Amino acid sequence: MRFALLTLSALLALWASPRGLAQTPASPQLRAGAAKVDVTPDPSSQPVLDRLYSRAIVIANGETSAALITVDTIAINDGLCQTVSERLEKELSIPARNVFITATHTHSGGMGGGGRGPAGPGTPGPGAAAAPGAAGQAGGRGAAGPNPMAEKIFTSVKMAKDKLQPARIGYGTGVSYLNVNREIIEPKTRLWHEGANYDGVSDKTVAVLKFETLNGDPIAVYFNYALHGVITGTTGMVSADAPGAAMDYIEDSFDNKIVALWSTAAEGDQNPIFFQQTFDVRDFQTKAILKQGGRDYSDSIPPMTNLDRNDPIVMRLERQQKQMILTMGQMLGEEVMHVMRTTDHTVSNAAISSNQTTVTCPGRQRTDQGVRAGVAGTYVDAAPVPIRLSLLKLGDIALAGVNAEVYATIGIRLKRESPTATMMVTLTNGSAPSGYIPNDAAYSQYTFEVLSSRLKPGCAESAIVNGELDMITGGKKP
Repeated sequence: MRFALLTLSALLALWASPRGLAQTPASPQLRAGAAKVDVTPDPSSQPVLDRLYSRAIVIANGETSAALITVDTIAINDGLCQTVSERLEKELSIPARNVFITATHTHSGGMGGGGRGPAGPGTPGPGAAAAPGAAGQAGGRGAAGPNPMAEKIFTSVKMAKDKLQPARIGYGTGVSYLNVNREIIEPKTRLWHEGANYDGVSDKTVAVLKFETLNGDPIAVYFNYALHGVITGTTGMVSADAPGAAMDYIEDSFDNKIVALWSTAAEGDQNPIFFQQTFDVRDFQTKAILKQGGRDYSDSIPPMTNLDRNDPIVMRLERQQKQMILTMGQMLGEEVMHVMRTTDHTVSNAAISSNQTTVTCPGRQRTDQGVRAGVAGTYVDAAPVPIRLSLLKLGDIALAGVNAEVYATIGIRLKRESPTATMMVTLTNGSAPSGYIPNDAAYSQYTFEVLSSRLKPGCAESAIVNGELDMITGGKKP
């Protein structure tokens, strides 16, 4: 076996636990509706490979309601989340605390008010400029009035609410081997770098929450997986990447009579297992940047301006990247549908509850201009870092939200210690100023995620797990 025993034992523990949906007789009939709205930018501003969407599921039980939203973007800033959630509460009577807004983290879809900051490529950083793309406009109201992205997200939820109908929900889990731990020691240099670590901790779980009519016809599916949407990130084209391809494949398989929502699990250290084309493209970028006086592809010189797209090798690599997202989308989509087919236990009434809190950990700021990875950084103390935690419970299924990129070990630990079936949904309800959130043990690894993290070691892992568990259990010990 190439995968870590820790990973398998953690997953086996999850499978063996007596968790699932329980009927809640005191709660009225559940209703559910789903919809999606195209948020793709104008092709004249940036070439489009595939469409971007805001997808939404609204759940109601006669007592309250909730909204699950997934947007094809790299991140969603606090301003956008506040704007949307407050409007949903005011105009649609969906409590703001019952709203989950999640980014798919595609690196080809713009940045919902985030940017490429000190946390490294693909990670939102304060003060960074938004990239081209529809989601790059996100963030509340602008000088010209309401933000276009906020309007489209709101519309997707309103359309979903308009489609509410009696429903039942079911929960199950499957397995997909499309992700891999991306922290590894390079054999020649013996330094940490980004690469496929088949023995590293990796969560292969595909968690699936399905919504169907009382006759069993599908309405929507909400699935959770730990994978970076980075395959088409070097093509210079708008794309929803592998997460979008998976959602599209599922919807197409049901003749578009269903809306499929990806939710981002703890993927801070999880890459697509098939990623070589991107590494090869980076080599081309690095050579071009070196000629311009830069050090490597992570320097500030925009790498996309350096590629010779008439080079036959670059053309082949980009063609393969485009093929890869469709392949991975189909494979992941098939596993989601397998879980949907084999999940027989469903319930037609369940309580809806939520909570939110903020945990704070000691902060640090890097002072050296070190290389991307491989050597220790130097730091000074900085302001404490707030991390926003959210909880939405549907019956005894817990969706545990974190507004940052979290390492897989933290997600596995939360699921292992939780007394109920739990999904960790990251990049949700805003964008923390933390950068990546490694687990405590990972701070001994000089990877770009660890070096760029604004968190001191020894706090965030337990703060997140214990904070979520306190909300799940109501402060009671499991």
